[in-house]
Amino acid sequence: HQRGHEVTVMVFYGGGFFSQGLIQAGVKVIDLNKRGRWDVAPFLWKLWRCLRSERPQVLYSFLTGPNLIAGMLRPGLPGTALVWGYRVSAMHMTHYDRLTLWTYRLEGWLSGVPAITIANSESGKMGAVERGFPQNKLSVVFNGIDTGWFRRDAGAGERIRAEWGIGDDTFLIGLVGRLDPMKDHSTFLRAAARFHGQWPKTRFVCIGDGPPETLARLKAMAGDLGLSGVLQWPGARGDLPAVYSAFDVFTLSSAFGEGFPNVVGEAMACGVPCVVTDVGDAARITGKEGWVVEPGNPEALAGAWLEIARMDAGQRREAGRRAVERIQEHFTVTRMIEETEACLSSLLSG
Repeated sequence: HQRGHEVTVMVFYGGGFFSQGLIQAGVKVIDLNKRGRWDVAPFLWKLWRCLRSERPQVLYSFLTGPNLIAGMLRPGLPGTALVWGYRVSAMHMTHYDRLTLWTYRLEGWLSGVPAITIANSESGKMGAVERGFPQNKLSVVFNGIDTGWFRRDAGAGERIRAEWGIGDDTFLIGLVGRLDPMKDHSTFLRAAARFHGQWPKTRFVCIGDGPPETLARLKAMAGDLGLSGVLQWPGARGDLPAVYSAFDVFTLSSAFGEGFPNVVGEAMACGVPCVVTDVGDAARITGKEGWVVEPGNPEALAGAWLEIARMDAGQRREAGRRAVERIQEHFTVTRMIEETEACLSSLLSG
């Protein structure tokens, strides 16, 4: 929009975190007012009418469900180039219900429909090829981190720690991610129990929400592991720069499926040392400025935390400074916009 393009954003469900900011910036936002998972025919009719009215030159959809819907509507949109967004890598579909499984399979079967598919990670591109996506229609545009927003704020971090009742002399390890099998909170909890036995003056925080039954199961597991008094579940937060600034270590414990995990880049941009599992492009994001361990290995996760805990404050600050520099050098919003614009413009020029 700021570069002179006419942009319309269609959202399934209104009132999202970014909608107001888009509207204030002058971007047209259309709320399709989907009423739930099974609101299909009325929703498709509203979407169809909006697309016919807008007559976009490019229709860019994100995630499996929207990709499928856009693919099915594409034949009735002459002159519109369809672009799919691909945000995952190797998914383990046994963890999800049958509808999710079949939509995932259908996406692979229809992957020849879009003019191009833009993956946000190299691992995602490789995974898409393995699923049958045409390789000559795949491009990679890494996500960009808004370093103007995601930056260290020591004062805000101190306020968050005070809110959680965590002193300055306590080592704080945090995880940010929805309560989903992909994120493998179980391994994080096992690592936390192991690490706390070695480094008692530690607290743990899991940011994110999800199904109530999943949260209950994880809390029960944490209790069985002896973590009830040292682990907090604050839910989803909109003040992530402050949250990251409160952490001594950020952790991605995911077991599968990640493409470009934004949380890693966000935490690095806030100067937080990161320990990540080797899934998706997590290791590519951290480069030499992070600690990478194999998925599903709580001992390795706890070992990496211990290495950071044994560093003095100056060493940790230096590790955080190098992390910020890596994001500013390789994963900026400007680069993402320019590369995306080039992909979409290539369609319009034939």
